[in-house]
Amino acid sequence: MNAPYTVADYLLDRLADCSAEHLFGVPGDYNLQFLDHVIAHRTVRWVGCANELNAAYAADGYARMQGFGALLTTYGVGELSALNGVAGSFAEHVPVLHIVGAPCTAAQQRRECLHHTLGDGNFDHFRQMSAPISVAQGVLNSRNACAEIDRVLSEITRRKRPGYLLLPADVAALPVTRPESVLTTQPAAKDNPQLNSFIQQAREQLQPCQRVSLLADVLALRFGQQPVLNQWMREVPIPHATLLMGKGLFNEQQPGFAGTYSGGASQPATREAIENAEAIICIGTCFTDTITAGFTHRIATKNSIEIQPFAARVGERWFSGIDMQDAVNALITLSHEFSSQWQTYRRGISTPASVDNGHLTQRHFWHALEKHLQPNDIVLGDQGTAAFGIAALTLPPGASLIVQPLWGSIGFTLPAAFGAQTSQPDRRVVLVIGDGAAQLTIQELSSMLRDGQRPLILLLNNEGYTVERAIHGPEQRYNDISLWNWTQVPQALNLDCQAECWKVSNASQLNDALTRAGRGDKLTLLEVMLPKMDIPPLLKAVTQALEARNSGH
Repeated sequence: MNAPYTVADYLLDRLADCSAEHLFGVPGDYNLQFLDHVIAHRTVRWVGCANELNAAYAADGYARMQGFGALLTTYGVGELSALNGVAGSFAEHVPVLHIVGAPCTAAQQRRECLHHTLGDGNFDHFRQMSAPISVAQGVLNSRNACAEIDRVLSEITRRKRPGYLLLPADVAALPVTRPESVLTTQPAAKDNPQLNSFIQQAREQLQPCQRVSLLADVLALRFGQQPVLNQWMREVPIPHATLLMGKGLFNEQQPGFAGTYSGGASQPATREAIENAEAIICIGTCFTDTITAGFTHRIATKNSIEIQPFAARVGERWFSGIDMQDAVNALITLSHEFSSQWQTYRRGISTPASVDNGHLTQRHFWHALEKHLQPNDIVLGDQGTAAFGIAALTLPPGASLIVQPLWGSIGFTLPAAFGAQTSQPDRRVVLVIGDGAAQLTIQELSSMLRDGQRPLILLLNNEGYTVERAIHGPEQRYNDISLWNWTQVPQALNLDCQAECWKVSNASQLNDALTRAGRGDKLTLLEVMLPKMDIPPLLKAVTQALEARNSGH
C-alpha cells in the first residue's frame, strides 16, 4: 500500500519547484516526523549542520548561488538560534524559507506548558519575533496548508527575501492532493503607464550626454539582471562598476570595467569614470556606510537614473510599480539610440608590482591571491580585512563573490561556503576568513569534511579582531582572542580527515602553497600569518569613517 501524500510532501515538492534541492538544518523532536518525508523525497536532500545559526548561514550561501534556499529548525530554541542568519538574508535580499517544526495543534490549543516554550501557553511569541525579518509568514493548519505554502513561497521568490512557515507535527502528516502544476510567480502587468513616462524622462536625460556611466549593485544580481547587464556592456562599452556587495556581477576582465566603487576610498580612475559622467545609471544600488567609506560617494540625484526592483527614478522624479527588467530593457534600447555620441571607455591595465618573498603583509597576500584565483571560482570574504581586501581585486571570468557588508555578521562566510559548495559541487570554493571570525562558526568545517567538499580556506591569523582594533582600542584586551593551533583543527573535527593544512609566514611559502592548492583534490586550510595591525587600504578608510561616526561626528 502506497503511503498517503501529505502536507510534508506538498511542501517539499514546492521547494523543488523553487530550485531548493537541499534543506539545511538541525533535527529536533518537533520536526523529526517531517524529516522522515525529507529523507524519502525524490529531489530534496537533507543537509545536517552543526547548529542552527550555521544552518541559516549555509542556507543563505546556498540561496545566493542556487536562487532559493531552505532552512529547518525546531520550535523555540532552534528557530531563535537561527534568527541572526535569517536577518542577514533579509537585509541582503536573499530568498530563504525558514520552516519551523512546532508542537501539535491540539497541544497549542490547550496552551500546554511544553518544553522549548516560555511556559506561558502562548505559541505565537517566536513567530512575532520573526515577523520583521520575513516578507511572508504562514501558520499551517488543516484548512490552509497548501494555499499558505504557495503564498509564502511566491512572496519569497518575488521579493527575494526570507519567509517563515510554522509547521505543527500533526499538520505535516495530513493527507492532501498533489499540486496540478509547478509553482510559478505571476509576472507583473506589462501595461504600466508609468513605464512610458519613465522612458520619456530617461530619453530627455540621456539625449544630450556624451559621458554616461553605469553603477550596478547587489539588487541587480539578486533580481536576475547579470546576463543582460553583461551583454549590454559588451555591446555598449561605457565605464561600469559595482559596489562591494554586488562585486562579481560583471566580467571584470572586460575593458569597460572600471573597478569596485567605494566612494571617496575608490581608486582615482574608478571614481573619475563613474562620478564625472554627465549621466550616471544606478541599477540595484544600496549605498551603505561600510562600502562607501562613510557615505563619501558622490552620485548627484539630478544627474542620475536609478532602477530598483519595483520602481525607477530619473533625476528627482520617481516612477512606481515598474519592473526592474522592463526598466533595464528600456535603457538598453535608448543606449543603442544614443551610444554613437557617447564616449567609450577602456580601463588602463596596470602591471602588478613585484612582490618580494620575505615577511608576509596584507599587500603580499592579496597580490598572491589574485594571481592564483581561477575562472568560475566562488570566492567568499568574511567581514573585516578579508572582504575589504577582496574589494581591490580583479576577479577572473565567471567568478562569483559572496560577502556580507550590510549585515556584517562575522563568521558568516564559513558555513555560507558550505552552502555554496553544496549548491555548486563542481566549482572551486575559495574562503578568506580571519581567525577571530572563524572561531565563531568553525564547527561547520566538520560538515565540509563529512560531505567530501574540497574548498580552499585561507585563514588570516592576525591574532584577534584586527578590524575592531583599527576602529577603536588597538591594544585593548577585548580585541584579543585565544590563539588556536589552526592546522590541527580539521583533524579534531573529523575522524577520517583528508585535509591538507599548512602554515605560511612568508610570500614564497604562500605562493608555493597556493600553487599546490590549485589542484583542488582535498580540503585545504592555509593559515596565513599576518601582522596584527596591517589592514587593506580600503578598510583603513572605512574604519576611520566608522570611528568618527561612532564618536558622534
